[in-house]
Amino acid sequence: MTELAATDPLPKPKRDLAPILLPIALALVVIPLIGSTSSWLTLTAASLAMGMMIFIMASGLTLVFGLMDVLNFGHGAFIAVGAYVATLVLAPFAASMQADSLWMNLAVLAPAALLSMAVSGALGLVVERVLILPVYGQHLKQILMTTGGLIVAEQALYALWGPQIIPLPLPASLRGSFIIGDVAIAKYRVLATLIGLAVFIAIQLVLNRSKLGLLIRAGVENREMVEALGYRIRRLFLGVFMTGSALAGLGGVMWALYREQVHASMSDDLTVLIFIVVIIGGLGSIGGCFIGAILVAMVANYGGFLVPKLALVSNILLMVAILMWRPRGLYAVTSR
Repeated sequence: MTELAATDPLPKPKRDLAPILLPIALALVVIPLIGSTSSWLTLTAASLAMGMMIFIMASGLTLVFGLMDVLNFGHGAFIAVGAYVATLVLAPFAASMQADSLWMNLAVLAPAALLSMAVSGALGLVVERVLILPVYGQHLKQILMTTGGLIVAEQALYALWGPQIIPLPLPASLRGSFIIGDVAIAKYRVLATLIGLAVFIAIQLVLNRSKLGLLIRAGVENREMVEALGYRIRRLFLGVFMTGSALAGLGGVMWALYREQVHASMSDDLTVLIFIVVIIGGLGSIGGCFIGAILVAMVANYGGFLVPKLALVSNILLMVAILMWRPRGLYAVTSR
């Protein structure tokens, strides 16, 4: 084996394209099973939108575990809190939400989403300081503490807003669908897809193209060395936890608008789904989480259309199949 010269470029690692091709292969396989091209396109567009919303909620959890080695079973609390906080902004401006003007609707939605992210991020600060900090490195205690925090948060929402379901209708300009030939694509799903892609690109750029991302990744590999260079790694990790919480809040707003309702127990259903996505994608992998979210959404939509009785267990079956193929997930970045 010859040694590399000083001027030779470093060899680039081979790209693993198999997980990237998996959603494409799944989409192509179901075309003859569905039979109608228009139905297939509608289901595929719905899967992409649903996958983007799931990714936004799950990305915070995979960030927290991959970079901080924290099992946060209370992640769903940030989702529910974000959805409820949005109602505080959207309810008083119901007239603006019903105006048939995209810009007026977005002028109300944007502050609601930002406030939800701010409150969820601030709640993440409290949770990290009070619940997570004393149990770093102790996974069993992390599970117990964060699960207890989830229960407390859910009961607090019941106490503040009551047990009833709060309707959260879509803005007037985002109702209905774009009709392209025989294909109907919901307007809100297009917006959700664009936001999800923007979040994915932003996370990738921060982690791979910025000094902050370099410090975070270096802190994961060798925390003592980073601290010896004068950087306060604990503050960086706190920022990661707050960012993950804020993303969960944003996802909660988008999911509530998607379902057009808010209730305190919404976190229970979503927590299981999010953990399935994180496990499928590989613990700590943003790219794997992105692909895993799309796969889960595609299986849910295609499976619900083709075999409705299997829709309830489709996510579990998908997770089993992926783990039999790759026991550490699609893109494992940690051996933990």
